[in-house]
Amino acid sequence: MSTTLTTKGQVTIPKHIRDALNLKPGCRVDFAVNQDGEVVIQKADEKPTNKRDRFEASRGKAEVKWRTDELMALLRGEG
Repeated sequence: MSTTLTTKGQVTIPKHIRDALNLKPGCRVDFAVNQDGEVVIQKADEKPTNKRDRFEASRGKAEVKWRTDELMALLRGEG
């Protein structure tokens, strides 16, 4: 199967290859050239990075169960 290269260097990955690699819109892919000069395409690793979202570190950490009226009183300096 052949396809045409656009002026921007883009090609459409044939559907049967997208299906075989389970590629969906937005998926990252890796390209390589093997020793025989053939281009190899594979789905890029989607392992989560070690960089944590700054809010993720504190999510679900509160130990004190505040009632809204108690918290508001504290914030207003009423208590």
